[in-house]
Amino acid sequence: MIQTLLERDLIPDGLIRFRIRQLLRQRLSDEGQGGLEAVQNRFRELLEQLRNSPIAINTADANEQHYEIPPRFYELALGRRLKYSSAYFGPGVDSLDEAEEAMLRLTCDRAQVEDGQRILELGCGWGSLTLWMAENYPAARITAVSNSKDQRGFIEARAAERGFANVRVITADMNDFEPPDRGFDRVVSVEMFEHMRNYQELLKRIAGWLAPGGKLFVHIFTHRDFAYLFEARDESDWMAKYFFTGGIMPSDHLLHYFQDHLKITDHWRVSGLHYAKTSEAWLRNLDTNRMEARRLFRTGYGGDALRRFVHWRVFFMACAELWAWDGGEAWFVSHYLWERR
Repeated sequence: MIQTLLERDLIPDGLIRFRIRQLLRQRLSDEGQGGLEAVQNRFRELLEQLRNSPIAINTADANEQHYEIPPRFYELALGRRLKYSSAYFGPGVDSLDEAEEAMLRLTCDRAQVEDGQRILELGCGWGSLTLWMAENYPAARITAVSNSKDQRGFIEARAAERGFANVRVITADMNDFEPPDRGFDRVVSVEMFEHMRNYQELLKRIAGWLAPGGKLFVHIFTHRDFAYLFEARDESDWMAKYFFTGGIMPSDHLLHYFQDHLKITDHWRVSGLHYAKTSEAWLRNLDTNRMEARRLFRTGYGGDALRRFVHWRVFFMACAELWAWDGGEAWFVSHYLWERR
């Protein structure tokens, strides 16, 4: 009954957010169940599971849930750079467009990107970072990898419009991906590792793609203490069912356990409040462009359009509430800089 009312857009946002906060509180209770030793034992079991998994699972679901949706939808919801990941609302930064620019700049600064480098971006989304690097580092040669053919076509068209001749885009499943050449000075990845499982194998492969002295930069959302898989146990596991099938919520320290081939040389934390503000901005944009978004969904989904639209609104609210929890110090973004051993 409640699910039906929700999907007919008949439940007020205040009640939806209240329920989201209840589920977040329940998640933290579940993850902390049994105390210190039990939590660590489950973490050790998760490490073993990840090491024995494929690099990624449910890659088709990720496409259906996020990446094969018409680009126009993201133009309606995201900022000017179409950055489908956390922006950075630093001092004096108020708008989503400015915050996207700030995080793109921060990413490249922390990745130590320089003009003239050969750069591989894994999980390039709608091209926000790839196109920003192409614009700001015109002598760099950038290879962008996405799981979506629609994203490749979109980025290639944008690059052509702007006269960027230094961008190559590849569609590939990360389980099978091998770059057409190697010797990259930088590999960068923004919010792709959350869709991966076998970090040991993935990082081993990346190490083989780097030039001597090359480095890997990873931007990944995390929880301060807990790592857990998104698995739909019941109807309350809404995120796992509709938006993040096969994904993982890493802990801030999870990747430290996968340093066999690359070692972490620097590690930053970015307050979840930046992502909360990003998600709230996405929701405002979607509401501002509600009529066009609904028309877009009717064209693509017919009678399922309203349900799809409501799901996206709830998704943005769920993200906003999650990142804002505990003042942005529970769930947040972690940055890592790696180099070859």
